[in-house]
Amino acid sequence: MSDGLLTGQSQEHLVPVQQHQIHQGVVSAFTAMANAAQQAGFELTIASGFRSFERQQMIWDNKFNGLRPILDSNSHPLDPNKLTDEQKIEAILRWSALPGASRHHWGTDIDVYARNCLPKDTQLQLEPWEYQTGGHQAEFADWLDQNMAQFEFFLPYQHDLGGVANEPWHLSYHPISQTLMQQLTPELLHRTLSHSQVAGRSQILANLDRLYNRYIVNICEV
Repeated sequence: MSDGLLTGQSQEHLVPVQQHQIHQGVVSAFTAMANAAQQAGFELTIASGFRSFERQQMIWDNKFNGLRPILDSNSHPLDPNKLTDEQKIEAILRWSALPGASRHHWGTDIDVYARNCLPKDTQLQLEPWEYQTGGHQAEFADWLDQNMAQFEFFLPYQHDLGGVANEPWHLSYHPISQTLMQQLTPELLHRTLSHSQVAGRSQILANLDRLYNRYIVNICEV
């Protein structure tokens, strides 16, 4: 695979689905899963698909520079003025991937919800409580847990392993994403970030090996 595909700087592998873009190799499995969900009473909908390096950098930079909130592990806002650059990086990485290292770059990973389970006049937050007992997506999340594997999808952040926080909405297509993760090396990331203007770059590069092991390859296994 090309470096551009791995780091969100290429879109040649993508096709449009539900007004989003996903990897062309995922379409068949996703369509089959969406059809099965429909039969079970859930309108499986993509909230986020492919995300480019530039888009991920905008999210990252806005959080690092105080233009978007940085959340703690319980989704409560932190005061960025009380955090060192290193602490900001660690806090951002709990919920937002490093530009160049987002699984959304690959088009194999999608954030999903059941549109028909979203209450009227309610905006999806993509926060864990929505998918947990009592939340509007709880029944859909249970269906995913029981059925996603037969379509070869899994939840890389199903449990909090001390890196990325629990994301019960984040599905990954294992046959392709597993291969891509192995190809996204620290060396490639270092090279990519060295040629960028990502906020906090020098601190990121100085700690890249540790960040890589804690937040990028530290996922739940299938």
